[in-house]
Amino acid sequence: MFSRIREDIASIIERDPAARTAWEVLTCYPGLHAIAMHRWAHWCWVHGLKWLGRFVSHIARGLTGIEIHPGATIGRRVFIDHGFGVVVGETAEVGDDCTIYQGVTLGGTSLHKGTKRHPTLGRGVIIGAGAKVLGGFTVGDGAKVGSNAVVVKEVPAGATAVGNPAHIMQKDAGRQREEAAARVFAAYGVTPNADEDPLSTALHKLIDRAVLQEDQIQKILAALKAAGVGCETLPQIEQFDAEQLNKLVE
Repeated sequence: MFSRIREDIASIIERDPAARTAWEVLTCYPGLHAIAMHRWAHWCWVHGLKWLGRFVSHIARGLTGIEIHPGATIGRRVFIDHGFGVVVGETAEVGDDCTIYQGVTLGGTSLHKGTKRHPTLGRGVIIGAGAKVLGGFTVGDGAKVGSNAVVVKEVPAGATAVGNPAHIMQKDAGRQREEAAARVFAAYGVTPNADEDPLSTALHKLIDRAVLQEDQIQKILAALKAAGVGCETLPQIEQFDAEQLNKLVE
């Protein structure tokens, strides 16, 4: 047990620039306390001591503000940063080296007992503050979920999901696990490459296409006029401003 705690402390110091010493992490980080108490609660749960497991979980919730059902499976070196308001459901599975920020819910959408109702997080997943991951699907290894996203379907390995409902910003499923671990840590699941948002990209392309079509129409009209072909004049409308529209969808 003590070796696991030392491992957890080392991983927190590595990932949190605010962590100064092991003693500070051990005494002042509620995420570490919640994980440690969950191990006790989970041991009780799997050994048939259901009420005791729930009671330990209840005490942990009161002390840390983090609610982890004793039936949930939590991997090694999981870091719950700040943590207040985090809820992890009974059938949730959290892989090794995951990072979960405050206000996150790993929740279920089914009321059927005995089924897989809560999500599975692969290795190295980052769940941003306030995100809701709802359902019995998988968030792949190295994936990120942006702050306040609402995820209701599977997220591929290496992808980033943002929005409500969430859509995929960036997909990088081909990277090896070692490469994923070597990537720079993205706090709160936010990536700097916002231009890779497919919705934003599609809108930019539509605007650019409209500009090209308008230019072509003007050239066609000029050619017809030069050839002596008259064209009906359409009512004047507000001039198309591509630059302004592109700024609106950034």
